[in-house]
Amino acid sequence: MVLSLPRRCALLGAGVTFAAPVLARAQTTASAQVPSFRLEEVASFPHQVTGVTAAPDGRVFVSFPRWTEDTPVSVAELAKDGSLKPYPDDGWNAWRNTEAAKMAPGDHFVCVQSVVADGQGNLWVLDAAAPGNEKVLAGGPKLVRIELATNKVAQVIKFGEDVALQGSYLNDVRFHPGGQTAFITDSGARGSIIVVDLGSGKARSVLDGHPSTQPDKAVDVTVDGKKLRRIDGRGFMVAADGIALSRDGKLLYWQPLTSRTLYGIETAMLMSDEPEEAGKKVVKVGTSNLADGLLVTRDDRLFLTSPEDNSVKIWDGSRSRTVVQDAQLRWPDTLAEAEDGSIYVTASRIQDMPWFKADAPPVLPTKLFRMVRNGAG
Repeated sequence: MVLSLPRRCALLGAGVTFAAPVLARAQTTASAQVPSFRLEEVASFPHQVTGVTAAPDGRVFVSFPRWTEDTPVSVAELAKDGSLKPYPDDGWNAWRNTEAAKMAPGDHFVCVQSVVADGQGNLWVLDAAAPGNEKVLAGGPKLVRIELATNKVAQVIKFGEDVALQGSYLNDVRFHPGGQTAFITDSGARGSIIVVDLGSGKARSVLDGHPSTQPDKAVDVTVDGKKLRRIDGRGFMVAADGIALSRDGKLLYWQPLTSRTLYGIETAMLMSDEPEEAGKKVVKVGTSNLADGLLVTRDDRLFLTSPEDNSVKIWDGSRSRTVVQDAQLRWPDTLAEAEDGSIYVTASRIQDMPWFKADAPPVLPTKLFRMVRNGAG
């Protein structure tokens, strides 16, 4: 997954001294009771799912990246009967790799990694535009805003090669409650946090090459009792991936996928006029589990998926503790909270992909689950 690419202007080198752990909000669950959940299957899909989000009105949306297949839909609304409707329409979902020469990547969903409802009437779609997790298609990387009331695209923010250069992979996104700023993880060859001004559409890469956004070469990803290796023997090395934002928007958390360290920073440092100072303010929140998706819930609790043991965990202030574990959660990926407090989680089965298993089919069926609270948590 890690490709070589031209070096962006790195803000800070590897010899950074991290700030003292002062992100108090990350400690709020230390003495709180760990909530109890039961796991329910919501839907099954014939293709590999990654993203999920729940809008305040109860509508649920999912996304399907083009990793090993030319999937027939990128973004879909999930009906109550489990069926999928391309969203917002067939046109935006019309891209096919085989027809790429005839289609403008900026006008279609190419390789969508995540979808996020912002609670302000919008669904945002993050398109890495890198089918197969390989070449980034020029003009394709973008953040698309769809008005849920009209089901129409209202804004398209395109990212140039200064932000989404070759080797990048735009992974996940969170929105500041002020409505003006988005934070995106780039999990590609040179990890970073991308800060987007939603009004102007201007974006800049922060913490580019910083140790906190890079994979930890000392970490081996272990699933099913074995170290995860590509067919050619390479390890699984992925940069900044999961990302979460405190409810008040003051604190941002993230973690490289190939890592067991949870990081955080005050968002004011990322949005300042001197972003080069941000690297000096990054906090090592603590040692967690190897995590893909992160989520801060409405009660300001931080949840993390745990692909190595098929579980979802909660950060208690000093360590991550299991709240749900089930063999069906093969590579729990993205988390999304619904209005009733239940939490959706996709199981993307990354360890079963042709990247790692020579006999694996290119089309991988996957499932969506919901964690339902057992009483007050």
